[in-house]
Amino acid sequence: MTELSKTGAVVDERPGTSEPRAFLDVRDLKVHFPTDDGLVKSVDGLSFQLEKGKTLGVVGESGSGKSVTSLAIMGLHRLGARGRHVRMSGEIWLDGKELVNADPDEVRRLRGREMAMIFQDPLSAMHPYYTIGSQIVEAYRVHNKVSKQVARRRAIELLDRVGIPEPAKRVDAYPHEFSGGMRQRAMIAMALVNNPELLIADEPTTALDVTVQAQILDLIRDLQKEFGSAVVIITHDLGVVAEIADDILVMYGGRCVERGPVDKLFYEPQHPYTWGLLGSMPRIDREQTDRLIPVKGQPPSLINVPSGCAFNPRCPYADVPKGGITRTERPELREVASGHFSACHMAQEERTRIWTEEIAPKL
Repeated sequence: MTELSKTGAVVDERPGTSEPRAFLDVRDLKVHFPTDDGLVKSVDGLSFQLEKGKTLGVVGESGSGKSVTSLAIMGLHRLGARGRHVRMSGEIWLDGKELVNADPDEVRRLRGREMAMIFQDPLSAMHPYYTIGSQIVEAYRVHNKVSKQVARRRAIELLDRVGIPEPAKRVDAYPHEFSGGMRQRAMIAMALVNNPELLIADEPTTALDVTVQAQILDLIRDLQKEFGSAVVIITHDLGVVAEIADDILVMYGGRCVERGPVDKLFYEPQHPYTWGLLGSMPRIDREQTDRLIPVKGQPPSLINVPSGCAFNPRCPYADVPKGGITRTERPELREVASGHFSACHMAQEERTRIWTEEIAPKL
């Protein structure tokens, strides 16, 4: 995969070309699943970097490859359905350690200690037969040679830190005895019990009411400041990333179509798919006179991804570039401003004009 540098030169981002440039450095990651119907290209050449203390928001529709990316980072893609091996390539560097080709036991030792994950559904992620406290205790003792009493005190401390009332009592409760918001807090406590340097939150506010959503986001932000962790927030809700992220990565069809600082993505977006996401987001800061503008059409099949730009069947501007290039050539991710990248065949001047004159006034 290539990108343009700030000077306009092409920067080689293929695996193995240089040392890792950030705490988390993902390079040309591909995750493909063999099925009876064909090869599902869930992630098909994804690259990004993340520094400690920063938050990256990964957004996109269901099926765009967000959660598959997070599970790849955590080393949870060893076997697919029916025992078929998942096809993974590229590189994932975490604090100087390469994970894709690493020994599974080494990745297992890193998981929970240096990197941890808040799963989308804590009720499914937690074991229903064991108490909340016993599961946190086990997560702590796997990486620390301490007694059960010491680990229990650590579990109570973490439950208190994440806002669980009466933690010394609730530590012995079962997952089904917690509300959705409380289970999510307990999942955060389990993820943070070993002070990981990388925290991945997969849809951490899904199915929670807006008040609890705000509390969970505030909690993640406060704990990040305390621990100095790098955080990846995976969501389809642009309101969530606007609240917490430093940078946003927009995924479509298993690839990154736009990436950059949160302000750039919201006020100077450079990809038609990002325009569609912004147009479908409700606004509360001003009166909404028109209906929300949905992204027309359906997400692409990851078995038969459209040729050229994967978004071209749904893009209102697919015919703007001459010669039908959007249907024949896949656009590369190119730098359009400092730290801001977009994968679109339209000229930057044309994209800026369309956004300024046609799209932004309607939002």
